[in-house]
Amino acid sequence: MARNQLEVLSALDKAKTQLYHFTAIIIAGMGFFTDAYDLFCISTVTKLLGRLYYYDPSTGKPGFLPANVNAAVTGVALCGTLVGQLFFGWLGDKLGRKKVYGLTLLLMIICSLGSGLSLGSTAKSVMATLCFFRFWLGFGIGGDYPLSATIMSEYSNTRTRGAFIAAVFAMQGIGILTGGAVAIIVSSAFKHAYKRPTFAVDHILSTPPQADFVWRIIFMFGAFPAALTFYWRMKMPETARYTALIVKDAKQAAADMSRVLAVDFDPEQATLDPQTAGDDFGLWSRQFTKRHGLQLFGCASTWFLLDIAFYSQNLFQKDVFTQVGWLPNASKMSALEEVYRIARAQSLIALFSTVPGYWFTVALVDIIGRFIIQLMGFFFMTVFMFSLAIPYYHWRGHNKCPPPNSDKYCHGHRLSFIILYALTFFFANFGPNSTTFIIPAELFPARLRSTCHGIAAASGKAGAIIGSFGFLYASESTKKSQTDPGYPTGIGLKNSLICLGVSNALGFAFTFLIPETKGKSLEALSGEVTADDKNISSRPPVLTA
Repeated sequence: MARNQLEVLSALDKAKTQLYHFTAIIIAGMGFFTDAYDLFCISTVTKLLGRLYYYDPSTGKPGFLPANVNAAVTGVALCGTLVGQLFFGWLGDKLGRKKVYGLTLLLMIICSLGSGLSLGSTAKSVMATLCFFRFWLGFGIGGDYPLSATIMSEYSNTRTRGAFIAAVFAMQGIGILTGGAVAIIVSSAFKHAYKRPTFAVDHILSTPPQADFVWRIIFMFGAFPAALTFYWRMKMPETARYTALIVKDAKQAAADMSRVLAVDFDPEQATLDPQTAGDDFGLWSRQFTKRHGLQLFGCASTWFLLDIAFYSQNLFQKDVFTQVGWLPNASKMSALEEVYRIARAQSLIALFSTVPGYWFTVALVDIIGRFIIQLMGFFFMTVFMFSLAIPYYHWRGHNKCPPPNSDKYCHGHRLSFIILYALTFFFANFGPNSTTFIIPAELFPARLRSTCHGIAAASGKAGAIIGSFGFLYASESTKKSQTDPGYPTGIGLKNSLICLGVSNALGFAFTFLIPETKGKSLEALSGEVTADDKNISSRPPVLTA
């Protein structure tokens, strides 16, 4: 048997959208703004790090990060994020959402600054310090996933819950766009102050020593938006669902919600029914497996399959753009020009596809539902990825151009490739990248909600690690003469894109394991109310003046 619905929870489900809902979106969303900024700004500066710390005059090429260093710098934050999602997800259910919410933000602030201050007398020591701080930065970022999603779902009313959670996650798109904008501004300022020739003209002068400040400033900027919201995050009350259902203090839950929402509660209605026998099962119990096992597997598997493709695309855009000729060969740019062009290309993709995709989800998730959006997103991601991969040489061009453009392929259709590539980002965000974040925050009991979201999110990061490390090596040419020095031969960009298309197709299939959650109370979805109470008490909350 499950508990009857409490008045305070019924009132939350029926409460009108109010100013505090938007305040909570901003407070939680700024964490995700910082998350995305910190995770993806690395892709704008990896080429610069190679030029600064790993230039070898004997190669006749601009410096580049060795394969193992590139993999570590790019992927170490994802490893930290995975661990943080599991740890803070569990801690959020044990200690409360609010008690650990500020800790994740504080960790991000400290480690963003630490990443920019990475010091050392050798390239190895600088990269080691950078990896250390980025691991713990990822650890803090990981905590933000289950806590932000759980807090927003437990604050929201039933009618607009999906939009509110999606709006928090949509700040990720703003963070990606801001990362590109900051890189553009900083690189432009340094490029104007320290004019340098291309690498082909002068190998040494093309990389000014002052460029070392560029990547540091870009990393350190991530601390500021997090710091701006730290105070307000500490002022947020604990969610009513945690206080009522886990702490067993419904009166305190009613008082907390009365303080921040324009809703008052009849104290006599804010009484807590005793815990019913059989409704206190643990995460790995047979009862949990029977009720929620397939749902958790569905959430975890679809997030895992999505992130293989999503993070491969985001972290290695610059390599894709170079191979199809949208970005010039590195030797035809100075170090600062390369940062500027990479950031500009990534910002254009974010502006016209990534960011709109997030906000399409916000607008439509409570209208057409999570299941349809996720299914549609995976379907179109699969279609566009195969459309890029199968006729890849048609888009890129079959033959090398004559000098002086012998590094490019002629008679390709680069613009069409970029448009199709951008559409995969749009449907990732107007699709599974948003819904995989929303659904785990709705399906599971309050006492396990943060933990289960953390497990699903960590599965996603496992996919991201596989995608980022795998794509790094797999996208290398099948011909040894065309690989970057120090890298083994791969399967080529065409076959790598086919693999990402297969991952998306599997995500489409596994989506059928997930139920629709639109328009249902959290307690009805998790089985924490009896069948008679699934429509929630008809008694309306008393609105304050």
